Amino acid sequence: MQLQHLLSYVRRAVQDYNMIAEGDRIAIGISGGKDSLILALALSHLKRFYPKSFEIMGITVSLGFDNFDLSEVSSFFDTLQVPFYVCNTQIAQIIFEERKESNPCSLCSKMRKGALYEEAKKMGCTKIALGHNKDDINETLLMSLFYEGRIHTMAPVTYMDQVDLHIIRPLIYAPEKDIRGFVKKESLPVVKSPCPADGQTKRETTKELISSLQRDIPRLPEHLFGAIQRSTIEGWKTKEGK
Repeated sequence: MQLQHLLSYVRRAVQDYNMIAEGDRIAIGISGGKDSLILALALSHLKRFYPKSFEIMGITVSLGFDNFDLSEVSSFFDTLQVPFYVCNTQIAQIIFEERKESNPCSLCSKMRKGALYEEAKKMGCTKIALGHNKDDINETLLMSLFYEGRIHTMAPVTYMDQVDLHIIRPLIYAPEKDIRGFVKKESLPVVKSPCPADGQTKRETTKELISSLQRDIPRLPEHLFGAIQRSTIEGWKTKEGK
């Protein structure tokens, strides 16, 4: 995937779902993983030519692991000329040492989101951009079906009324394989998650299932995503009503 291809994915998503308004101040949630770094790169380029003026910044919620080095990520943001902030927390200590959670992902996600929302509000942001890609959307659909018994997935735009923030997902049209290839080609400074539960989640299991089924159904990701777009799942109707 070339940069122009990446920008076309992002611009189409932003326009289809009216993700960015004039004067928006957008916090990009930076985990250090490939998706969040790609999103920062794409939005830094998009803001140069997009007809609506907006500001961006990167925010990382550090869980408190000792082996989480963000120095290269900070340098990457310097190159982009985008402000970058780290919100230090003790989430890891609370989950793994104090509570000793056997299934830590749900609580960790809630605490990370809470810290990110609070930091974004402090910075005067109106929106938070998250790096969920096309495959994440498909996986969430199946996870909701298998584990919760409901037909649901993340929406392109979500309004969080309790904190008065909109969550936007500009990478919804970008397949993970394209993102992975671009990150490798451009040698972006991906930081491996130090979480001991990383790679042992329900999402990882679902990802493996889709990959296995895809051997017999090559277009399975396109079928799943198309079904989502044609469904009545909240938030998936485009601004044109298509």
